[in-house]
Amino acid sequence: MCLFTFLGTRLILKESECEMRLDKFLANSGIGTRKEVKEILKNKKISVNDAFVKDGKIQIDEEKDIVKYEDNIIYYKPFVYIMMNKPAGVISATEDNHHKTVVDLLNDEYRTYDIFPVGRLDIDTEGLILLTNDGILSHNLLSPKKHVDKKYYVKIAKKLNENDIKILENGIKLEENFITKNAKVEIICNNSEKESEDFDFGENENNKNENSVYITISEGKFHQVKRMFKAVGNEVLYLKRVKMGNLLLDENLELGEYRELTQKELNGLRN
Repeated sequence: MCLFTFLGTRLILKESECEMRLDKFLANSGIGTRKEVKEILKNKKISVNDAFVKDGKIQIDEEKDIVKYEDNIIYYKPFVYIMMNKPAGVISATEDNHHKTVVDLLNDEYRTYDIFPVGRLDIDTEGLILLTNDGILSHNLLSPKKHVDKKYYVKIAKKLNENDIKILENGIKLEENFITKNAKVEIICNNSEKESEDFDFGENENNKNENSVYITISEGKFHQVKRMFKAVGNEVLYLKRVKMGNLLLDENLELGEYRELTQKELNGLRN
């Protein structure tokens, strides 16, 4: 997208930053991978301003130039929003020399975008993670001022008593200058009476455990959920994020699978 600079009351357009390579434009618009785009260009299926183009390296203006694929106008998609069910053993980063990252799990069609994870999950934590190239949305979701809730399914070593729950919900001093904000703890029972209304993640044959809870927090300190339960004399055995803000993990996504957000889900994150 074009970038603008304000000088006093003047609005100056940086022309060079409105341009991008044609092959990147095509790949980011969903026409195909870079390799597929190269073949499409070679077969003269792409025109720019009604002139066929075979060179993907040429610069185009995404807002002014009219690009067509087999005579159909291509509309540029500047941002992508992906929900992933992160598996354990994968880190929340764009690159790493020792471990596979969440970005490594994406297909080639997304490689032309500068995608990054919004926030992080520990390497052994599973569940919902959002990937995007929208820096503004990422900032709004992670800003401490926004207090965006994150909900986790937790298997713990032993049952919580009423005092444990009260301590977890009312704030725990984890560091010299850090006391957690109020949290919400939901005990998961075999009868559906007390289960969360949102979902029943974790309650399959492999994960059934009477010592299971949901906890909702609005911060994201290092190992925060694990440290909170440790502070009440407990231990986290399994941790999975199931919700962030209004975005609920799609229970149909297997570990390592992902999909783009629907417009309704995206609107829910923005509101």
